[in-house]
Amino acid sequence: MRAVDLIRQKRDGGVLDRAAIDFFVTAVTDGSLPDYQTSALLMAILLRGMTPEETASLTDAMVRSGVRVSYPGLPGTAVDKHSTGGVGDKTSLILAPLVAACGAYVPMMSGRGLGHTGGTLDKLEAIPGFRTGLSLDELKTAVATIGCALIGQTSEIAPADRKLYALRDVTGTVESIPLICASIMSKKIAEGIGGLVLDVKTGSGAFMKTPEASRQLAESLVAIGEASGVRTEALITRMDSPLGREVGNACEVIAEPRTWCRADRQAAFRPDSRCVRTLRPARRTSPSDRRLSRPRHDRQGRLRVLACAHPARACPPKRR
Repeated sequence: MRAVDLIRQKRDGGVLDRAAIDFFVTAVTDGSLPDYQTSALLMAILLRGMTPEETASLTDAMVRSGVRVSYPGLPGTAVDKHSTGGVGDKTSLILAPLVAACGAYVPMMSGRGLGHTGGTLDKLEAIPGFRTGLSLDELKTAVATIGCALIGQTSEIAPADRKLYALRDVTGTVESIPLICASIMSKKIAEGIGGLVLDVKTGSGAFMKTPEASRQLAESLVAIGEASGVRTEALITRMDSPLGREVGNACEVIAEPRTWCRADRQAAFRPDSRCVRTLRPARRTSPSDRRLSRPRHDRQGRLRVLACAHPARACPPKRR
C-alpha cells in the first residue's frame, strides 16, 4: 500500500477502507509518512469529506495508536468535558474542580491553541513552573487523590493525534468535521472516561460559524462516543463574543480564581460566562453511575452552592 494511492483516492472522492486508514495512522505514528504526504491527505479529507464509517475507523485507529487508560480500583466512573474552542473560553479551569468536588473523577486531557483559539494547556503553562506533561502513573495518582487532573497529550495516549493536530494547525485543515471528530474523540476515548459532555461552539468566534454546521459536528461527535461505549452529551453554545472579561492566556488564568470569591464575583463573571448560552442539545444522556445520578436540579444546585462557598479572604490580591 502506498500513501500516494490513498491521496489520489480521497482527492477523487473515493472512500478509504479500514485497512487504508490503519496504514495511514500507523505511518503517521511511526514517522514513516513524510509531512507533505500527510498534509496532502488532510487537505483531501477537508475538501472531500469522510463517511461516518471512515470517521469512526479513523478515530478507532488513532485510539489504537497508543494505550487506552484504565483506573482500576477507582470507586466511580471517570468523566470529562471538552469545548471545540473560542475566544476567552476558560470554563475547563472552573469546571474540572467543581465536578470533582461533586464526587466525580475528571482526567481531563486538554489541547493547545488551534487556529485563533487559546488552548487550556497554554493557559495553564502561563503559570510559572506549572507542569502539564504528567506520566500516566502521575495522572492516575492525581485523579485518585484529588479527583481531577489536567494534562497535555503524551506519547502514550493517541500519539497519532499529537502529530496530526500540529499539522492541521499550519495547513488550513482545522475546520474539517471528520478530522475534528477523530481528534477530539480519540483523546477522550483513550483517556479512559465513561461519560463526556461536549460544548460545541457556534458563531463568529468558533470554527463552526452556523448552528447547522455546529449541529452536524455535535451529532457526529455523539455518535462516535456512543459507539465507543462513552455516554456522551453535546450542547451547542454561542461564541459570537468572548466569554468573560479577560482574553489572553495569563489574563484568563489570573481572572479564574476570582470566580470563587464573593467580593469579586460580579467583576469576574459577566452573565455570558456565568451561564453559557445554550441553543439546544444535540443529544442528552443520563449517566447511570450513582455518583452522577442525582436529579438534574440537585446537581445544578450543588454546583451553585460550591461556587458560592469560598470566602472572599481566599481571593488572590487584586491587580493594580
